[in-house]
Amino acid sequence: MTDKVNPGLDLAVIGNCVLGALVDRAARIVWCCFPDFESDPWFNALLGGEETDQGLFAIDLDGYERSEQFYQRNSAVLTTRLYAGDGSAIEVTDCAPRYKQFDRTFRPTMVVRRMRPLSGTPRVRVRLHPRYGYGAAQPERTRGSNHARFVSPGLTLRLYTTSPMSYVLSERWFLLEQDEYLILGPDESLTESIEATAVRMIEQTDAYWRGWTRSLSIPFEWQEAVIRAAITLKLSNFEETGAIIAALTTSIPEAPDSGRNWDYRFCWLRDSYFVVNALNRLGATKTMEGFLRYILNIVSSAQDGYLQPVFGIGLDEKLDERKIDSLPGYRGMGPVRVGNQAYTQIQNDGYGSVILAATQCFFDCRLMSPGAWSCSTAWRHWANRPVCASTSRMQAPGNCAGHRRSTPIPA
Repeated sequence: MTDKVNPGLDLAVIGNCVLGALVDRAARIVWCCFPDFESDPWFNALLGGEETDQGLFAIDLDGYERSEQFYQRNSAVLTTRLYAGDGSAIEVTDCAPRYKQFDRTFRPTMVVRRMRPLSGTPRVRVRLHPRYGYGAAQPERTRGSNHARFVSPGLTLRLYTTSPMSYVLSERWFLLEQDEYLILGPDESLTESIEATAVRMIEQTDAYWRGWTRSLSIPFEWQEAVIRAAITLKLSNFEETGAIIAALTTSIPEAPDSGRNWDYRFCWLRDSYFVVNALNRLGATKTMEGFLRYILNIVSSAQDGYLQPVFGIGLDEKLDERKIDSLPGYRGMGPVRVGNQAYTQIQNDGYGSVILAATQCFFDCRLMSPGAWSCSTAWRHWANRPVCASTSRMQAPGNCAGHRRSTPIPA
């Protein structure tokens, strides 16, 4: 196996409705933002150019030749099996923990990985190369008694592992003779052993997603495809506020060398409605309730009834766009952009999406408090304002029903 990553888009996603990570078929995490979807991607090899060994979290198998990858049944827990030419093989299990704890959903900014020997005498190597500032800088690394810390000015991540820490930090090849675990997350102490914590998190996360899919109302045909699509859509939900992001990534080109590389880690009102409507039809009503709270907070501060087409996951209105020089882009096809100037556009179909979402307040008896949003003073105030108050903005270049730009955005 080469030490370099040649990026591709055949990627699997793990997540917990706070963060999402993309894992390639060689069990390398090539994209993950900490501490949430919109934040700095500490693992950014996906945008690192043609070949890079930075911005990744890799588990390598000596003599690697091929792999197979699949999700656990009805779950967001991912399994990747790596096979070497000498017959040795390992299994890597990945998840972002999500389960019920203390009567709430526990969803830490954390990734848990398990390495398991399957056959032969496999030798493995762990490579952990986080970069912050959109790839501009390497965090300071410190070591504790049984952990390592990766420190930047705004964030510190802590790594726990059952493998010898000296092997991990020096990227030494070693024999994998039993299950080994890696936990990367907040700079906090564990309350039980590393192995017990990792096993519990993987098992309870798997059980959570199995229980979630059991609650879905799915068609007779194409059940596996519908379940997998439903889980993937749910993983785009920033549950803390109810926002739905358009994508986990930024700056994947619309077409090769087109320069049309946009940051989609934000919530478009129109697109989000389609997601929550699809999940609602499958019976996942909590996502819809969260989105209704999100748009209620938006309309409560909407000036003259005007709704911009896209907001940040934390209700941020200004998403000023800038280019990043520290990352070359997907397969070198830059630029890499952060932010999205589409927030200044007029997209009038967003109003219809908001109204269609709000109708559930009146008609869906499954909601915990049906009709509550319709009684909101803020909601009534917005609904009574004339939509024509925003029509003067329609004359500006680039404003349309969709979001294709007609004028370039300054660098």
